[in-house]
Amino acid sequence: MTERTDPIPSASTTSVRPTPNAGLGGLVVLQATTELRAISRSLEFLIGAVAIPALLFAMIGLPQADQQLPGGTSAGALLLASWASYGIVSLAIFTFGEYVAHDRASGWARTMRTTPLPAWGYLAAKLVVGVLCALAIVVSTGALAAAAGGVSVTVGVWIRFALVMLLGLVTMSTLGFAIAFLARPRAAAATANLLFLPLSFLSGFFLPLRNLPTFVQDLAPYLPTHHLGQLAWRQFAPVSDLDLWIGTSAASATTNLAWLVGSFVVFGLLARWGAAREATTRRG
Repeated sequence: MTERTDPIPSASTTSVRPTPNAGLGGLVVLQATTELRAISRSLEFLIGAVAIPALLFAMIGLPQADQQLPGGTSAGALLLASWASYGIVSLAIFTFGEYVAHDRASGWARTMRTTPLPAWGYLAAKLVVGVLCALAIVVSTGALAAAAGGVSVTVGVWIRFALVMLLGLVTMSTLGFAIAFLARPRAAAATANLLFLPLSFLSGFFLPLRNLPTFVQDLAPYLPTHHLGQLAWRQFAPVSDLDLWIGTSAASATTNLAWLVGSFVVFGLLARWGAAREATTRRG
């Protein structure tokens, strides 16, 4: 009995199927999926990044949600915008700052430079995950405000508010990247906290600016995070109520956008310089 042997297919007849991660776009998607799986197994990240803004709104915002400003704006809607903005800034600073710095310290960032994925693809994957988390913040805080806070607005307002939050995440992401590449990895968390908490307080996220000292009201217009807050509050309030909420005349929406875009560029250049120095000196 002879043993059956199947012919080995030649190279010309072998069918080659493209790999799922073919191309730079596929590599970015694959990296984003990997990042998403990693954070989904981190309960403390999900609580800190997504749940805390909703919890803070529940504890601090809901007791005041039934109040109304003279123009008819619900205080609950403005407090929702404040705590959602707080969550977005936190997400940008810590996700793109502390976590990228952790990748530097562990050597993972250096390992990624040996793969076909370019540096911008690695950062873009982080940004994709950040966008998904930002949407989760908007949905969780918005659902709580609508169900328990009596906040009732049109679908168009909710969509515009969500777009503002995503804009805030993208424009503030470069601040996180600047922290990641300029601070030493062990100091990144402390640096992020030293920036995040004052920025949130001085921007009027914790308390309306009208309730804060005059020097805080004078300083706030020079903070990009405050301009994010103004854009968020603007989605729910007319200009008269917005002026009353912040205790002074609100800047125009164009000025708000200019501050956000300008901060994106400035912090982006700092992050790029830090990343270039990292590649040259291999600090860590």
